Amino acid sequence: MRGGTSRGPFFDVADLPADVALRDRVLLAVMGSPDARQIDGLGGAHPLTSKVGIVGRGTKPGVDLDFLFAQLQPDRDTVDTTPNCGNMLAAVVPFALETGMVAPQGDRSRFRVLTRNTDMQCDITVRTPGGRVEYAGDARIDGVPGTAAPITINFLDTAGSVCAGLLPTGRVRDVVDGVDVTCIDNGMPLVLLRAADVGRSGYESVAELNGDRELKARLERLRIACGHAMGLGDVTARNYPKMTLIAPPRHGGSLCTRSFIPHVCHDAIGVLAAVTVATACVLEGSVCDGIAALPPGRARKVSVEHPTGEFSVELEVDPANPQNVVRAALLRTARLLMRGEVMIPASIWKGRST
Repeated sequence: MRGGTSRGPFFDVADLPADVALRDRVLLAVMGSPDARQIDGLGGAHPLTSKVGIVGRGTKPGVDLDFLFAQLQPDRDTVDTTPNCGNMLAAVVPFALETGMVAPQGDRSRFRVLTRNTDMQCDITVRTPGGRVEYAGDARIDGVPGTAAPITINFLDTAGSVCAGLLPTGRVRDVVDGVDVTCIDNGMPLVLLRAADVGRSGYESVAELNGDRELKARLERLRIACGHAMGLGDVTARNYPKMTLIAPPRHGGSLCTRSFIPHVCHDAIGVLAAVTVATACVLEGSVCDGIAALPPGRARKVSVEHPTGEFSVELEVDPANPQNVVRAALLRTARLLMRGEVMIPASIWKGRST
């Protein structure tokens, strides 16, 4: 399924091995990793198309569905289930409806989903006219061609999804290796820094940034140092924190971004990365302060510009504490691409019957 600007196979948790180590070997075989082309599997030779969704019925009171996200890499033998993915999250309810895991509720169906990676809950609403998932529509998200039916995601509690809190260093701004940074986690651990502080404009193309070895080496040094400062330990082999260059908006948005995931520049920006960037924009004293263009009011629409367009996040702040975000809502789309079987070498797993 395509979920937002990502893509990957989805599985019913009951169809995968219960043993985690075996499950991960199966997922590596499914995707064809490690191999830069992923020629022997279903992976798309890019981190955004090397993702897996695992869905089951809810195991907590009030929760309809459990979702476990797995990030694989084309050229590595790693399966990371620590971070979440808000793009793949958009396909969870359509998958569950398609497989009969849940039943439609009318013209619109809303379900509460628990992301097991980060123990975060959200309400997801999809269109189900006539009892079937509707994929066609007029909603457009940058980074995906064409239009589709809107999927609304209302996050209930995203602060400190992986880290100990929203600001894991205890400060809204730190200086690391001579660079001002904001270390923040409102759904995704991020390190934000002004592009100008590392000698870049922040408006470079994805190809330019991916070919900028000097910049990528410096960002990786910063990422490792910030990982320790954020209480994440050695993040050398982890997919987080993500590194995000920021600059003043150019196309009427709130802020311009270039996001690394973590070693490849994103063609767009991840859902939860956008939520986290938007949150940093409303925090007084962050690195966004002074360059982000924000509307007034308690409920703010923050438009995060990225290489292929923009991503709008609606934030609602606590009137008693304007730096406390109480709600984050956004719109995504998804589409069923195919259904069927994926073949696993018997040397890895012979299936549920064994």
